Amino acid sequence: MLLCIDCGNTNTVFSIWNGDDFIATWRIATDHRRTADEYYVWLSTLMNLKGIQPHISETIISSTAPRVVFNLRVLCNRYYDCRPLVVGKPECALPVAPRVDLGTTVGPDRLVNTVAGFDRHGGDIIVVDFGTATTFDVVARDGAYIGGVIAPGVNLSLEALHMAAAALPHVDVTHPGQVIGTNTVACIQSGVYWGYIGLVEGIVRQIRAERDRPMKVIATGGLAALFDQGFDLFDAVEDDLTIHGLRLINDYNKGLSA
Repeated sequence: MLLCIDCGNTNTVFSIWNGDDFIATWRIATDHRRTADEYYVWLSTLMNLKGIQPHISETIISSTAPRVVFNLRVLCNRYYDCRPLVVGKPECALPVAPRVDLGTTVGPDRLVNTVAGFDRHGGDIIVVDFGTATTFDVVARDGAYIGGVIAPGVNLSLEALHMAAAALPHVDVTHPGQVIGTNTVACIQSGVYWGYIGLVEGIVRQIRAERDRPMKVIATGGLAALFDQGFDLFDAVEDDLTIHGLRLINDYNKGLSA
């Protein structure tokens, strides 16, 4: 079995591939203080609850939180007796190398989303990932990552607004019933929701103009479905895009070493 680990700034996702399907997926808050032993106790308990025998023989990690990678590596080495493949490291090859400025380090999550998006939708696509940051990844016709855009994430914007303005409460993002809010909470929700609708529309429009060609827009991340309600922003919403990309990259590297 393959254990795919997608470590983001906010949450870390563990998913098990049995060769045919992802048979289980779990999510835990990202915390650099969590040890390999704690990960194992948590993960093995969840496996037992689902009746999964932990015959993990391969592992692959994508992490945007460098301080967490060490303990995830120890988890794989100590408890599953396998050296993890880490996206972004020299030993982890990609089907198509990114084409960006020399010396630029591309976030592993963006590389993984590029591979997965190209596999499912072909080239000339924009992958919009609603994570801690809202990222736009531009994928060329041949599947190469060629750059993109990084904007503050939705929840990060809400938290910053709450912290910077003492009189404003912390609210959850939701689809407001109308644009004009009639109370403080509704005003904030409207500003954030419609602000991000405009952000996505505007950035996608500019990318298409620069590329001068039609480009599909693929959304992923926890809030993607929320911004897909009643709008024609996205051609597809893919909840499992990053995990799918990790599996593809692992298969690609296995093929190189075969």
